[in-house]
Amino acid sequence: MNPRDFFEDGTVTVSAATYTVYKTTQPDPAAFASIQDDEEITVVAEGGTVDESTVLEAEPGWKRLTFEMVLPFELVGFLAVVAAELADEGVSIFALSAYSTDHVLVKEGDVAAATKRLEALGCRIQNEG
Repeated sequence: MNPRDFFEDGTVTVSAATYTVYKTTQPDPAAFASIQDDEEITVVAEGGTVDESTVLEAEPGWKRLTFEMVLPFELVGFLAVVAAELADEGVSIFALSAYSTDHVLVKEGDVAAATKRLEALGCRIQNEG
């Protein structure tokens, strides 16, 4: 399977919400994502919605780009292509994967450059809301 085949006519949705990536002392079940490993807890939530008493650090100003396509587990290199293409545009990403869908967060100021590059790969861009 070639990961580039999934971009052609694939849809990428840009979130209406703006997110903050938090380092916290506890997960937040109401957040878009809570990730806990042996070292830290990361919460991705709409800005201002996390209990401030749990926040250790915060990085605000992210938009979520969701790849509205089912990506099989056997697919190798999909996020590598996304990361490389956006890196060529100078766009930093924060990547998250669900069971069959990938998401990348990009800074608000980088949305136009990111979506332009993804359109060049064959993706349709739609705005949420």
